[in-house]
Amino acid sequence: MAKRDYYEVLGVARDAAEEDLKKAYRKLAMKWHPDRNAGNAEAEAKFKEVNEAYDTLKDAEKRAAYDRYGHAAFEGGGPGAGGGGFAGGFGGGGFEDIFEEMFGRFGGRQGGGAGRASAGRGADLRTEVQITLEEAFAGLKKTVRVPSSVSCEACSGSGAEGGSANVQQCATCRGAGKVRAQQGFFLIERTCPTCSGTGRTIKNPCKVCQGAGRVQRDRTLSVSIPAGVEDGTRIRLSGEGEAGLRGAPAGDLYVDIGIAPHALFTREGPNIMVRVPIRMAQAALGGSVEVPVIEGGRAAVKIPPGTQTGDSFRLRGKGFSVLRSAARGDMYVQIVVETPQNLTPRQRELLEAFEAESAKGDTSSPESEGFFAKVRDFWKG
Repeated sequence: MAKRDYYEVLGVARDAAEEDLKKAYRKLAMKWHPDRNAGNAEAEAKFKEVNEAYDTLKDAEKRAAYDRYGHAAFEGGGPGAGGGGFAGGFGGGGFEDIFEEMFGRFGGRQGGGAGRASAGRGADLRTEVQITLEEAFAGLKKTVRVPSSVSCEACSGSGAEGGSANVQQCATCRGAGKVRAQQGFFLIERTCPTCSGTGRTIKNPCKVCQGAGRVQRDRTLSVSIPAGVEDGTRIRLSGEGEAGLRGAPAGDLYVDIGIAPHALFTREGPNIMVRVPIRMAQAALGGSVEVPVIEGGRAAVKIPPGTQTGDSFRLRGKGFSVLRSAARGDMYVQIVVETPQNLTPRQRELLEAFEAESAKGDTSSPESEGFFAKVRDFWKG
């Protein structure tokens, strides 16, 4: 079945900005993630399709190649194969590889084992893990399940029935994985059409993997998430992506970390903010309040008399852990003075007495008195 257009897969326009690509990817990755769709083969296929599309379009060089040649830019035939085209795709080393394929490897740079190894390299995979703010503070190990391709056990990843003993050197390219042809003034080098760049051919393909050297299977991995990690952090697990074709190196797995909003705390870098409402009388008279701290305990905060809404108090060293450091940020307690509601008759009586006393011109509300003094001057003017 033909591959869908990558822009169609992500549901974005062809001129979509990088941020729009990322938002579309994260939304779809969350929707089709295997952990949310256990046992759903269609969801697993869509999850892999979304990852493949984003892996290409997020990279400026790969995206440029895809916009020009489509899926053919990353397939064995390449655009214009058979007519001096640039076979083998542009997924390996970026524009440097494009120029090498256009003009050949001069100056003694010959195609060899490195080129063959990268020809069938497994695709990079991505997954997303949601954690709590407390988990981000302390760090943890998280288990993730990833639908992927793994090395075929029946042929030990060689793709040949009976193992690597039945793998032969490609007669067309003599094991180089590349073939060259003269075209006008230029020497064109392209991926060998016989072995697809691997430098080897198989006489009897493995019946389990049909010669690919890999099979589809879910994998469960443990990811170490360090203390102090931030929302949007990406962790790379080298070699834990999709298995390579016929023994080629595996791709990498990228784990995107998402931190869920917290009911009490907000985070700003290494610092933590907590909003604490207090009673009007408590703000006027002063006192002490207990506030929660991120590691699970509590801390006392002294409230001086006359505290106003917006006043902030700092608790040193009670903030967030700093990534790869023993240091910690600070915690800021932001005060909100709450106006009384649903008064009892006695409370209303006391407040009315307080207001009557304040109206005589005392100095208990200097900001209010100052404001209305300016208003009176304004009206007189």
